[in-house]
Amino acid sequence: MKFDVVCFGALNVDKIFKVDHIAREDEESTILELKFFPGGSAANTAVALSKLGAKVGFIGKVSDDREGGLLLSALKEEGVDTSKIIISKEGHSGFVLGFVDRRGDRALYVSPGVNDELEFSEIDQKYVRSSKFLHLSSFVGERPFEAQKRLVDVLRGVNVTFDPGMIYARKGLKKLRPILRKCFAFLPSKAEIELLTGENYEEAVKILHEEGVKIVAVKLGERGCYVSDGEETHHIKPFKVKVIDTTGAGDAFSAGFIYGLLRRKSLKECGIIGNFLASKIIQGYGARANLPRKEELPF
Repeated sequence: MKFDVVCFGALNVDKIFKVDHIAREDEESTILELKFFPGGSAANTAVALSKLGAKVGFIGKVSDDREGGLLLSALKEEGVDTSKIIISKEGHSGFVLGFVDRRGDRALYVSPGVNDELEFSEIDQKYVRSSKFLHLSSFVGERPFEAQKRLVDVLRGVNVTFDPGMIYARKGLKKLRPILRKCFAFLPSKAEIELLTGENYEEAVKILHEEGVKIVAVKLGERGCYVSDGEETHHIKPFKVKVIDTTGAGDAFSAGFIYGLLRRKSLKECGIIGNFLASKIIQGYGARANLPRKEELPF
């Protein structure tokens, strides 16, 4: 089977607590509601892409437990191929405790479980080479990070897209360089790219181009996005909607942007599609709520 995109990242069940406010040190808050959702950054992006009609595969690891079954069935139901997801007989599947306040702001705590046991030797390289794009997102542990670096190093003819998350942004440019130098499109948030480089996002984009990244799309939250290919840049305004929960907005943006690349849209159009998917996500709870079909796209 040939794919448009193979996604490679952690698989987690999101346990989302709606709270009065996000408590700080020595503070208390009230839990208003609790919901469970299948999640994981790359998995959320995979589902969003599949809903748009892309052929999507996945590389990851779960345990043979209740959460692992939920994660696999949720991907299958959305048309994502799960044949190369490793199922461990030991350990527990990953989960995230998320706290979302009345404004839609959030705080996340990750328990990676067997995600962090994934080894390079478990990856079917032919599976990845059958795809036009390989999309990477972060893991907590070093073993799967090393597996991602080794996979990117041996790949030929597959475009790499990369959504680092704060976990990888903290590693710094030197540690991410093996991936960045093979990266077609880098998809960080403003906070992530500024942490990674120590510069404001516009200067940081220039640094990433010097590292060899062809396209950089910076997620600016309520300010939209900033996209660059080294020759042209665009600051693209967001779609104005009521914010319920920002969980998964960045993952949805990545899906929209990658979909634009697949359909050979212009740089600006890719950013607009990314903003549109993010705007749909934040109008509901969970990282996969309200995801649009291809027919709903702005163009």
